[in-house]
Amino acid sequence: MSEKISQPREDFQPILLGTDFNCYGMARSFYQEYGIKSIAYGVMHMAPTRYTKLVDVHVVEGFNEDPVFIETMRKIAANLDPKKKYLLLSCGDGYTELIANHLDELKEHFICPYVDADLFNKLGTKETFYEAAEKYGLPYPKTKIITKEEVESGEPIELPFDFPIALKPSDSVEWLNIHFEGRKKAYVLDKREQFDDLMPKIYKAGYTGKMIAQDFIPGDDSNMRTVNAYVDSDHNVRMISLAHPLLEDPSPVAVGNYMVILPEKDMAIYKTIQKFLEEVKYVGFADFDMKYDWRDKQFKIFEINLRQGRSSFYCTLNGYNLAKYVVDDVIDHKPFKETDYAEGNMLWLNAPKKVFYKYAKENKYKEKAKKLLEAGQWGTTAFDKNDSFKQRLLMHYSFWLINKNYQKYFVQR
Repeated sequence: MSEKISQPREDFQPILLGTDFNCYGMARSFYQEYGIKSIAYGVMHMAPTRYTKLVDVHVVEGFNEDPVFIETMRKIAANLDPKKKYLLLSCGDGYTELIANHLDELKEHFICPYVDADLFNKLGTKETFYEAAEKYGLPYPKTKIITKEEVESGEPIELPFDFPIALKPSDSVEWLNIHFEGRKKAYVLDKREQFDDLMPKIYKAGYTGKMIAQDFIPGDDSNMRTVNAYVDSDHNVRMISLAHPLLEDPSPVAVGNYMVILPEKDMAIYKTIQKFLEEVKYVGFADFDMKYDWRDKQFKIFEINLRQGRSSFYCTLNGYNLAKYVVDDVIDHKPFKETDYAEGNMLWLNAPKKVFYKYAKENKYKEKAKKLLEAGQWGTTAFDKNDSFKQRLLMHYSFWLINKNYQKYFVQR
């Protein structure tokens, strides 16, 4: 992909919350489209932005929680250039929640394309999202909500489906601060004994939210799909992009993160998601994860993230620059004309090619991806030719570690 760098704009400044892979992808999008170096705030330096020239990183201890978050934002606001517009974008679930909680105050100083606390509370946990999905007719897996009280009662928890099951926290923000041996981002449990052993450990570790047990949809990673969308201030879906993951991260702390993505276009999926976003009067970036269930021939939606996805740079890679959609809306105030239903022919990788060749399941989608690789039609979030040698070297080391993780953790489903 040719990386167009525009004449730098000086009338606005992106401020990104978080210092991770998502942050780097958004920073690349802004740099490519507008020649702007982003500013990022977070609690620590992280490898994806550690030595980058595309982001000016500020580390603030405790920034991911109140009162440090809002106190820091007030200090930032007090020193803004009145001649510039400041665009605030979240790169993590916790920051999205903090923006929603302080939206009225933050909007006095920053441009914040986000839902308010009321809509956040209706969509922000998996439990509340499934309630909305039920109301608006979105298909989702058979689900059992489990409370702390149920687990601590010691009574057997009845599940309305057989093993294997999927198990994950309803409150992904609280889960970030929970630590115990065997903790994972999400679980696939094959036996009842695993479930009975794990549940008490979760609540003894201090987690207070609900857990989501679901009927496990059979099939490998190539049955997954992810959708990223941008919804403007008038609730119009300006862009919607479907991607077909072929491989996911197998490591416990990052399980489910996409590693290889093939762009696709499916108007039925697009129309279903678009209708939902417009009916709930959504604003900003949204990211959906879903899986095809061959048993009833439906895509079942797992969750919505109220931000752009971690792997969303695949949109920019395929010609749908994420930064441009939000800037057109809230900075340049360009009127909505029509929805861009994305398609593309660039494979997105977040793993070495040899990992893809070895671990992705053999099927027609893998063959299509191989042809794109052979034709040079591929790219990554991690390696920007405009970035420092030190940053690119660190990312090569990170990719080497990914290979080690597959050797240690990968299980074919």
